[in-house]
Amino acid sequence: MHFSKTLARALIPATVIAVAAPSAAADDAGMQMLAAHISSVQTMTANFVQTDQRGRSAAGTMQLKRPGRVRFQYGSGDLVLVANGKTLSFVDYQVGQKSSWPLNKTPLGVLLSGSPNLKGRAQVMPSQDPRILVVRARDPAQYGSILLAFVRSPSAPGGLQLHGWTAIDAQNKKTTVRLSNVRYNVAVSDSAFTYREPKKK
Repeated sequence: MHFSKTLARALIPATVIAVAAPSAAADDAGMQMLAAHISSVQTMTANFVQTDQRGRSAAGTMQLKRPGRVRFQYGSGDLVLVANGKTLSFVDYQVGQKSSWPLNKTPLGVLLSGSPNLKGRAQVMPSQDPRILVVRARDPAQYGSILLAFVRSPSAPGGLQLHGWTAIDAQNKKTTVRLSNVRYNVAVSDSAFTYREPKKK
């Protein structure tokens, strides 16, 4: 099994991380910043590096367009993970296979939300670094969760710069994604969230 498939596995229903909640005041302030960030960001592009807990890495590009659309393209494009607003599909052109899941059954559903009202779907978590805002996102419609890490930055939309996230699969295995060269509210074509069907090998 190709290593990059671990991202797809990590973004389908995952286990919930059990950690203590911060104070109500810190939670409210963090949620207000998150809501402002979501309201301010309609599109985003970035480079990403995905690393599993064994230290294996894969790199690619990401394009995001709210609500509900994202494309992760690995390397030359033989592997893509695409959400079109309703469905999250992992396409492997190397072996001619595709797997799909309802987007609202995955932790990505919260990340791609177009609504700043995330009550009941996101929670600010403790962070040892005051410059970092950590948010656990979980939609009531699914059983997974994802930890989003934002760097506080006055120049970023809503004062937050998305740094990356960590997802945990059903076997308690962590997959971490780190972003670089992040650009907000740039032109992203709707065609980015389509793909050609793979040919069976």
